[in-house]
Amino acid sequence: MLRKTFFCLIVVCITSQLFINAAVSKKEKDALVDLFKSMNGEKWTTPWNLKDPVDTWKGIQVKDNHVVKINLFRNNLEGILPESIGKLKYLTHLNLAFNNITGVLPENIVKLENLQVLRLEMNRIKGSLPADVNQLESLQVFSMFNNFLTGAIPASFGKLKNLKELNLSSNNLKGIIPNSIGNLSNLEALGLFENNLEGTIPQEIGKLGQLKELVLANNQLGGEIPLEFAQLASLKILQIQNNRFNSYKGLNEMDTKQFLVFDSDEKTLNPKFNEIQLKRSRMADTKFEDEDDNE
Repeated sequence: MLRKTFFCLIVVCITSQLFINAAVSKKEKDALVDLFKSMNGEKWTTPWNLKDPVDTWKGIQVKDNHVVKINLFRNNLEGILPESIGKLKYLTHLNLAFNNITGVLPENIVKLENLQVLRLEMNRIKGSLPADVNQLESLQVFSMFNNFLTGAIPASFGKLKNLKELNLSSNNLKGIIPNSIGNLSNLEALGLFENNLEGTIPQEIGKLGQLKELVLANNQLGGEIPLEFAQLASLKILQIQNNRFNSYKGLNEMDTKQFLVFDSDEKTLNPKFNEIQLKRSRMADTKFEDEDDNE
């Protein structure tokens, strides 16, 4: 009797394990396999064994039978992101930063309506940003610095009410900074360093009360620094050097003690800002590197 009971327990355990392994839907697993094959998975630093359960694959987190996180940070991915990635409807985190991804962003990426963190920095992605990026309404982090993006910054970014970090530094973006960025009341970091942006800085940026980092250096921005900058009480890092501003009056009302880093081309401001450690100021290449590659 004892032996029979023990045998039954083994059968139950095996059956349960098979159920767990099969829990992720075929649609989601197929999307992951497509990613693996499109990204030259056999040559990854840590490749997936497609015969193993999905939840054992490197960087994959499964919750309630759905793939919710993909973290393949610095894993030697190369190739073009497949359109099928849009089938991972429950995905909240996608971190493919510091790889060799090429091509353009898949159109279906905006279908990831539960996505909170998108990190694609330090790749070789080209083309324009999706005009309908606002479909990613849960997004908190959008980071694509150091790619080959072209075109304008879509005004639809201004509809991402939950966005805390927007980093598009070191690309080939042109045009103006959309006024709609001023609608991002939760934004803490805005990086647009080293692009070809022109026009004036929108005065609406002065409404970003949570903003701590503003990096606009190495562009072709001109005109005046908005007087509304005086409202940026949370700002700790401000880098606006190597642009074409003709007036810096908007900085005169700012509290010099609030800054950890301050860089501009206006030499007359140096005495005013000497109290902040100017030696700690640096070229605007912070790019908000991944301090936590587990995202």
